[in-house]
Amino acid sequence: MQSGANPDGATWRKGCAPGLDKGKGQRSMSETVAPVKGTEKPRKGLERAVIRFAGDSGDGMQLTGEQFTTESAWAGNDIATLPNFPAEIRAPAGTLFGVSSFQLQFGSQRVYTPGDRLDCLVAMNPAALKVHLRDLKPGGLLIVNTAAFDKRNLDKAGYAQNPLDDPALAERYRLHKVDMTGLTHEAIKDLALNTKEKDRTKNFFALGLVSWIYTRPLEPTLGWINKKFAKSADIAEANTRVLKAGHAFGETAEIFGEHYTVDAADMAPGLYRAMTGNRALAWGLLAAAERSKVAIVYGAYPITPASGILEELAMHKRFRIRTIQAEDEIAAVTAAIGASFGGAIGVTGSSGPGIALKGEGIGLAVTAELPLVVLNIQRAGPSTGMPTKTEQADLMQALYGRNSESPVAVLAPATPGDCFYVAYEAVRIAAKYMMPVIVLSDGFLANGSEPWLIPDVNTLPPIDIQFRTSADGFFPYLRDPATLARPWVRPGTPGLEHRIGGIEKQDVTGNISYDPENHDHMVKTRAEKVRRVAQEIPPTTINGPATGDLLVVGWGGTYGAITAAVERAQTEGKSVASVHLRHLNPLPPDLGHILREYRKVLVPEINSGQLVRVLRAEYLVDAVGFNRVRGLPLASEEIYEAIVQLIGSKA
Repeated sequence: MQSGANPDGATWRKGCAPGLDKGKGQRSMSETVAPVKGTEKPRKGLERAVIRFAGDSGDGMQLTGEQFTTESAWAGNDIATLPNFPAEIRAPAGTLFGVSSFQLQFGSQRVYTPGDRLDCLVAMNPAALKVHLRDLKPGGLLIVNTAAFDKRNLDKAGYAQNPLDDPALAERYRLHKVDMTGLTHEAIKDLALNTKEKDRTKNFFALGLVSWIYTRPLEPTLGWINKKFAKSADIAEANTRVLKAGHAFGETAEIFGEHYTVDAADMAPGLYRAMTGNRALAWGLLAAAERSKVAIVYGAYPITPASGILEELAMHKRFRIRTIQAEDEIAAVTAAIGASFGGAIGVTGSSGPGIALKGEGIGLAVTAELPLVVLNIQRAGPSTGMPTKTEQADLMQALYGRNSESPVAVLAPATPGDCFYVAYEAVRIAAKYMMPVIVLSDGFLANGSEPWLIPDVNTLPPIDIQFRTSADGFFPYLRDPATLARPWVRPGTPGLEHRIGGIEKQDVTGNISYDPENHDHMVKTRAEKVRRVAQEIPPTTINGPATGDLLVVGWGGTYGAITAAVERAQTEGKSVASVHLRHLNPLPPDLGHILREYRKVLVPEINSGQLVRVLRAEYLVDAVGFNRVRGLPLASEEIYEAIVQLIGSKA
C-alpha cells in the first residue's frame, strides 16, 4: 500500500551473515514464507540485476522500490537507485505524464549506477508499459497487471488495441501476464476494507512476486508493515497477506519456471544504512553542528527537490538545529545571514529558481564576509522546467550568478552518501574562511540511495570555531594571515561593537568607503580568500594511469556513469583514466598538470557544456564536452561510446 516514503530507512551490519545483524534474532526467508512442498523451482545465479517498478502515481511505486531496496540491502548487495515521479501532486490516473517509477540496480560487485537497460520491468498499467518498455532489454522479464489493461486505461495511454495481445511483445520479451488486482482482492476478501483500500495494497503483491523472483528476504518489509500500521490492524494484515500472496504466486504459478539469486557484495565491515542524498546533506549539517558546538540555523522555502532537507532537519531539533520555513526565498537566505551575524552557522537550501532569488542575499554574505552554506539541489529548467527531473546546469550560476565580483567556494558531492561529507566540509570551510559556500547536489543524488557506511564521528576533521572576545586591537576586517578571514564576533560582546552591511567597507576598520583603491583591494582580497581554499584540497585521485590517451573529467552526480564507463574501457585495454572534481571553485591546484598528461580530455555533463568551458578557459586545454539534457542521469553506455569514438580518432 502506498503510504509515503520510508521515514527511517534501514540499517544492517556487514561482517557477519550476509546483510544481517547477529544478535537481532532475524529469521531466514524460509521461516517467514515457507514454499509449498514439491513446488521448489531452480535458481540461477546473477552478478547483478536492474529492475524498474512503474505505475500510476497513486500505485505506490516509490514505496515498492524503497522496500525492495531495503530487502536487497539486507541481502548484502551493493545498490544504486533512481526514483522518477511526476511533478503534479496527483496527476490524472492512467495518463502518460502521471507515471511514477522506481529503478534500482543491485549486485554482488560494485554498483555505480541504477543501470542503463532493464532486466525486469513491472508495469502496473498501460501508461507505465508505454513509457518504459523502450528501456527493457530484449529477452528481459516483463510483468504486467492485466486487470489495469481495460479500454479506459488503454485509451488514456494512446493504445488502439491491447498491446498484451500482440504476439511480438511475447516474442521480444519474457512476458508474464498477472492479474495482480484480482489476486490481491482474493487474498484479503474477508477483511473489512472497502474496494479502494484493497486496491491500494496491490503494489505489495508486485513486491512479493519480484522478491520471490530475485530471492529477496521479506523480513524487513514485514517488520516495516507491522511498525507503520501498528494502529491499523486490518491494513497491516492486508499488506502482510498480499505480500505473502505475491511471493507464493511466484513459487507456485507455472508461468515462472525459475528464479534468481545475487550474492552479497564484498563490502567493508560495519554498520550500514540506505542513504539518500538529501538525508545525507541534512545529517552532514547535524554532524557539523555537533562537532563545532555551534548551532545551525536552516532557513528555506519549500521547493522540489530540496524540501526533504528542511523536513529531515526539522525532525532533529534536539541537536543544535533550528529550522525556519520562510515566506519566500529572499527571507530564507537573509534569515540565515542574520543567524550567522548572530553567532550561528547560517544555512539555506533551494533549487535553481530559488537560488536565483537568493542571489542578492548571497552577495550580501560575500561583502559582509559571514559564513553561509547554500545547498542547491539542481533540477531541470529553465524557470519551473521539469521540477522532479535531474540536471546539473547551475554551475555557471554558482560561479558567476550574482551581480559584480562575488566569488564563493563551490563544492559538489559525487554520490548520495558523499553528500554527508560535502555538507560537513562546506560548514567547515564557510566558518574557517568567513564566506559563503555553495553545494551543488542534484535531483538524482537527492532522491537516489546507496548503502552508506555510518562513519565514526571521531574520524571527521575538526571544526574549530573561535569567536573573538578580546577588544585589544580589534577591527572588524582585520584578517587572519593564512586564510584572510575576518574575526567572527557575537553581537553584544563588550567592546567589540561593529557594523557590517552591503555597502563597501574600508579594509581593517570596516568603515564605509567609496575610495577607488580600497574597493579594488577589497575585491581582490575577497577573491584571494576563495583561492586560498585550494590549500585545503587534497591531491586529486586519478582512476587509471597517470598519463594516457584520454582523461574523463566529471563532477557531481555523473560520477557513477563515468566510473562505470571508464572501468569498462580499462578492462578492454584502453588507455583511459578519470578524475571527479569535488571542488569547483577553487579548482584543485594539481588539475592543470593532470590534464596535460593526456592526449584528449572528455567532460560529460547534464548541461550544454559548463565545466568544459571553465577547463578550456582556465587551462587552455582542448577539452571536449559530452552533453545530454534530458532530465535523466547520463547513461554509462553512452559515455563508453564517446570514449571509444575519441580514442579511435588519433588526430
